[in-house]
Amino acid sequence: MANAIVLLSGGLDSTTLLASVLREGYRVTALTFRYGQRHKHEIQAATRVAAHYGVTHRIVELDLRATGGSALTADIPVPKDRPIGELGSDIPITYVPARNTIFLSYALGWAEVLGARDIFIGVNALDSSGYPDCRPEFIAAFERVANLATRSGVEGHTPMRIRAPFIGMTKREIVLLGRALGVDHGMTVSCYDPDPSGAACGRCDACQLRLRGFAEASLHDPIAYQHTSLTPG
Repeated sequence: MANAIVLLSGGLDSTTLLASVLREGYRVTALTFRYGQRHKHEIQAATRVAAHYGVTHRIVELDLRATGGSALTADIPVPKDRPIGELGSDIPITYVPARNTIFLSYALGWAEVLGARDIFIGVNALDSSGYPDCRPEFIAAFERVANLATRSGVEGHTPMRIRAPFIGMTKREIVLLGRALGVDHGMTVSCYDPDPSGAACGRCDACQLRLRGFAEASLHDPIAYQHTSLTPG
């Protein structure tokens, strides 16, 4: 059984990814980052998901508040109620500078230690908020770097692979895949700005994309939402 690392945020995409990777037969180690994000709920969700699937789970402290520059790590309001058709047309203030580069770099070092060839990340380029580090070009470029900068890559015994199987999928397709895999979507957290109880705002980019995905899949999203006209009945 081959080792793999899965970046697990506790969200819809990464949870579905974890279920998919386990179905492929990998021995999975899940990697979650406490990076100074606005709320604790996604860390709690990642912990729930990892426990549910019985995988080794490591939570890494990386305080990206030191650089700031994002509504997720600084005292900047999270945009709400942006027209759904405009999402992805620009890079929003919820983009965390170099976040996926930093996360993948850490995962790469850990993969070498574990002897893992595959690092899985649940980035998505179609139904995303326009983040530059969720594009196929970025994943391909990082994989080249991974094989230039590691013993495994240079010696050629176990070249590293950065796997992003959802990058060309719509949110609807990811929701339906999760349903087929038996994923409990109620365990997951996607919202950028939930209330203290963890109820999703229903108005940020992440909530809007998630809600649209469930609506297009003709499925009910089981998580709690605050009062909003976007919430499915």
